[in-house]
Amino acid sequence: MHVTFPGQMRQDEVWDGYFRRHYEGPRRGLAKRIFANSGVVTRHGAVNPLLEDASSWSTAKRMSRYLTEALPLGKDAVAGALDAAGLRPDEIGLFVVCSCTGYATPGLDILLARDLGMAADTQRLFIGHMGCYAALPGLGAAADYVAARGRPAVLLCLELTSLHVQPPTDDPQQIVAHALFSDAAAAVVLVPGGPGALVADIAAVTDTATADHMTWDVTDLGFRMGLSPRVPDVLSIYVADLVDRLLAPRGLAAADVDAWAVHPGGPRILDVVRDELALPESALAESRGTLAMHGNCSSPTVLLIIDALRRRAAGPPRNTVALAFGPGLTLYGVLLEAQ
Repeated sequence: MHVTFPGQMRQDEVWDGYFRRHYEGPRRGLAKRIFANSGVVTRHGAVNPLLEDASSWSTAKRMSRYLTEALPLGKDAVAGALDAAGLRPDEIGLFVVCSCTGYATPGLDILLARDLGMAADTQRLFIGHMGCYAALPGLGAAADYVAARGRPAVLLCLELTSLHVQPPTDDPQQIVAHALFSDAAAAVVLVPGGPGALVADIAAVTDTATADHMTWDVTDLGFRMGLSPRVPDVLSIYVADLVDRLLAPRGLAAADVDAWAVHPGGPRILDVVRDELALPESALAESRGTLAMHGNCSSPTVLLIIDALRRRAAGPPRNTVALAFGPGLTLYGVLLEAQ
């Protein structure tokens, strides 16, 4: 795996230097509390609001900037992952790209395959709209391809949420989004029978009755996020059953899991997962640490946590449960087993 980031920003500096002015008047106190309680200490932005105010940019301008920033960031992530795996780009059979923060045709999958030197017969899959949980179905598709075809695959998750700063508003959902989201790219290579983690199983559940709890609307001023404060309550209904469906066929329970990679949609979401699964706080150390160091990077975030777990001093875990949540309202879980 290889991860790359645009420039780093401190949360307190972004608040003092930009968002404090952005949220003038009565809404400033609420915004300040949301930023302070977000769990984010540093994050990354291809567009740094201390240098550029994107809140009035048209969607066309944001999409143009998306390609400008995404191509080198994605190329660096994929090239680094291929180097770590000892593979050439033309050996890749399937290239999966997840991104919901920008659109172009030809897409990132085609443009990056061209720039990296992948073969003309490389198959490609582009996953949009899934948001924060996209890495897990992307990982599943890549793993299925490797198992069925016996050829390597690459998954790239790349998001540039900094392009979508919205005009000032009293809407708390927008303030939360501005306080949490960040930019990143993460790429992982899957090879047949190679070292690393095997995708042992995948489980998912979608509650369409709560589809309005998490939205991503295309507007004339970029993409606007809707993020209901009721999301953690919905997750609390489903997460324990989802994990049981993932583990029970292998005779496992939550207590048997060595490592947890839980997408940090926010501090409350991590609290809910901890409480519903009766996990010790230490089980979420890498998830909270990733939120603090990198913010919520949408689809790459769960891969960043898996990478952090792999690097920890005790060595790579025997088994890992990765959980992520997004529009739908959808919960996804993946069980990874060390090979």
